[in-house]
Amino acid sequence: MKYLVLLCDGMADYPCEELGGKTPMQAAKKTNMNRLAEKSEIGLVKTVADHLSPGSDVANLSVMGYDPALYYAGRSPLEAASIGIDLKTTDVAMRCNLVTLSDEPDYSRKTMVDYCGGDIGTEEAAELIHALAERFNSDAFTLYPGFSYRHCLVWDHGLDDILPLTPPHDISGRVVGDYLPSNPNAAPLLEMMRESYEILMRHPVNLARIERGLRPANSMWFWGSGRYKPLAPFAEKFGLKGAVISAVDLIKGIGKLAEMDVIDVPGATGYIDTNFDGKAEAAVKALESHDFIYLHVEAPDECGHRFELKNKVRAIELIDQKILGPVLEALEQYGDYKVMILPDHPTPVSLKTHTRDAVPYLIYHKEKPAGGSFSFDESGGQASGRLVEHGPSLMQHLLEG
Repeated sequence: MKYLVLLCDGMADYPCEELGGKTPMQAAKKTNMNRLAEKSEIGLVKTVADHLSPGSDVANLSVMGYDPALYYAGRSPLEAASIGIDLKTTDVAMRCNLVTLSDEPDYSRKTMVDYCGGDIGTEEAAELIHALAERFNSDAFTLYPGFSYRHCLVWDHGLDDILPLTPPHDISGRVVGDYLPSNPNAAPLLEMMRESYEILMRHPVNLARIERGLRPANSMWFWGSGRYKPLAPFAEKFGLKGAVISAVDLIKGIGKLAEMDVIDVPGATGYIDTNFDGKAEAAVKALESHDFIYLHVEAPDECGHRFELKNKVRAIELIDQKILGPVLEALEQYGDYKVMILPDHPTPVSLKTHTRDAVPYLIYHKEKPAGGSFSFDESGGQASGRLVEHGPSLMQHLLEG
């Protein structure tokens, strides 16, 4: 038996007037998903409990069968694992975005122009992080370069009581003053953020980006703090040899902590320009030596955050055509197999951020096809009458059903 989980990050949405009242899932030409839906179990799953923040960290842990109530202690420790940081029990890790802020003299009056620093590349971003590390690294603080705009700060003997720290993608287009770290214990973080603007605006990388008509990555922004908490190995928990394919440090980190094989794909960006073909090829290859593939695609989520409705529809279509189609064809050689497709959470284009609404899921079992009387989208999931209220239980349902 082979298992494929195709996680389309942020794919679920709300009806959009520009799409004639349809959601992106309903509007997209997703031939392969629709074909599977005719023989699949369709339902809704609540991947994020009401008391938790609807982040990809909580939601993906839930989809992978790890109850966030037991295994979640913050987003950044998961990403740190992907970067290769060995956290101590005394460390507090946090995400460091390189963002683009507007140019008002008062830092608190600046606007969050771009949470991803103008789509800055990994090499340019590394230069900026190294420059910031020269200024801020100390016995207490260490900056680590990551991927694109996503980086990590580790605070040795850091304080837990530093919240709230606001995700920058939640405040796109807003003045940042009301969202700056306000807890007195977070004062060192706020000072670094303020000073980072002065350093980064003068940096040659950003001066060159401005000259090329690109947005400068001109400030650090901290969020997603937490401490290391181990995960049970996936093979011990579920009895399967698993692999993770993703462009995102968070998902790679979950895979590493779960002792799954993490497969890097050249050209995987986490956006609509990602290497869809490469991801499909990696999955096909991984099926030769693994029982279980967790194939994560970030593009719909990024399009939701950026208010890019047409791109979100297109991202779903590309996942269907370039990833799902070839992988389904490869699965046929293995006899019986199961496929589960779902978002981790909605990222409505109208809101540009995550919500904790239940999301539609599809489970196809080749040798035991289901009735398939519902469409694979938000309304089909609702019409099915099936609701998995405890998200982490869906994985066991997939494996045992």
